[in-house]
Amino acid sequence: MVGTGDVLGHAIGQVISFGVAVSVSPLAIIAVILMLSTPAGRANSLSFLAGWVLGLATLGTLVLLVADGADAAEGSEPADWVGVVQIVLAALLLLVAVRQWRQRPSRAEEAELAGWMQGIADFTPMRSATTAILIAAVKPKNLLLTVGAATAIAETGASSGQQATALAVFVVVGTLGPAIPVAVYFVMRDRAAGILDGMRTWMVRENTTIIIVLCLIVAAKLLGDAIPTLSS
Repeated sequence: MVGTGDVLGHAIGQVISFGVAVSVSPLAIIAVILMLSTPAGRANSLSFLAGWVLGLATLGTLVLLVADGADAAEGSEPADWVGVVQIVLAALLLLVAVRQWRQRPSRAEEAELAGWMQGIADFTPMRSATTAILIAAVKPKNLLLTVGAATAIAETGASSGQQATALAVFVVVGTLGPAIPVAVYFVMRDRAAGILDGMRTWMVRENTTIIIVLCLIVAAKLLGDAIPTLSS
């Protein structure tokens, strides 16, 4: 018999990698850094983090409710349909990686910021939060990763309270990336500008590579989880 702590530990262990992959979100990190360079940077960056948390938590909760309703766990084992979903998610992540590769800038070109980032200086706290929700819960990479994380929680057969705890861990881990620039800004103060500018430059330059690598790694994990489920 699997103990309560074992089930919770398994559920948390399942979502750590998804949380890290969501956390390393160049678009979100760059947006926060740009916000911090504007007069309303403090309020907007904190609103962005709040929207980010809300987006991940809401999407994750909805997926958990659907997965529970569809009986994601059969006893202590995941249902067969979970394996199918994992394969589909892996395939979609591979498509995201391929799309990023095909749209990568050539060596002669410099990576450019997204068009909407040009107007970040005019953002309000509400618009900052809304932007964060869209990046966290609608952008393909983060959408697929959050669905994968919530499905992984549901397949463990954990209780509602345990699922909520595991989802909270996922959200916290998934928020670390966008939160780092904010922490640097408040802790480093006078030295923060140089650090954040270097971080932004690196993220803009390596954005495509970061997303491709993360998508490939998580796709491999999903396939590795799906094979035992479908072969049992």
